Amino acid sequence: MLKSSISIGNSGEYFVAGELERRGFTVAVPMSNTPAFDILIIRRDNNHQYALQVKTTSARKLSWSLNVKNESLRDENVFYVFVHLNNLENPDYYIVPSYIVAETITNDHKKWLETPGRKGQKHNDNKMRKFNLEVDNEYKDNWDLLK
Repeated sequence: MLKSSISIGNSGEYFVAGELERRGFTVAVPMSNTPAFDILIIRRDNNHQYALQVKTTSARKLSWSLNVKNESLRDENVFYVFVHLNNLENPDYYIVPSYIVAETITNDHKKWLETPGRKGQKHNDNKMRKFNLEVDNEYKDNWDLLK
């Protein structure tokens, strides 16, 4: 089992790249860190281009850590692919438009700030955001969003 967050993240990106190649995309994984995307893809049948943010977890809960900057990433050609590694045997993929992620984490963080903590204290604002999913949802394996 992978322990390092770097290994987990890299594994997710390469699983996604392989899955996209299999599905008829040309895939480019930049060699250096880019702030807005992890993978660039082009559909070979129509030349549509997309930028992907890949977020990976190996935890049982479908929850991924994001940052406040992800609240402003809203573009029709930017998608997130949330990867659940499942012990590296058969990863699950959740393809979510960037505007849905931005809206969800903005609203969820606002609710968290308004909800008292365990001891009734006010939550302090921070840059961390969480994106949570249920196991069965409309985004699981919905590669058709990348048309």
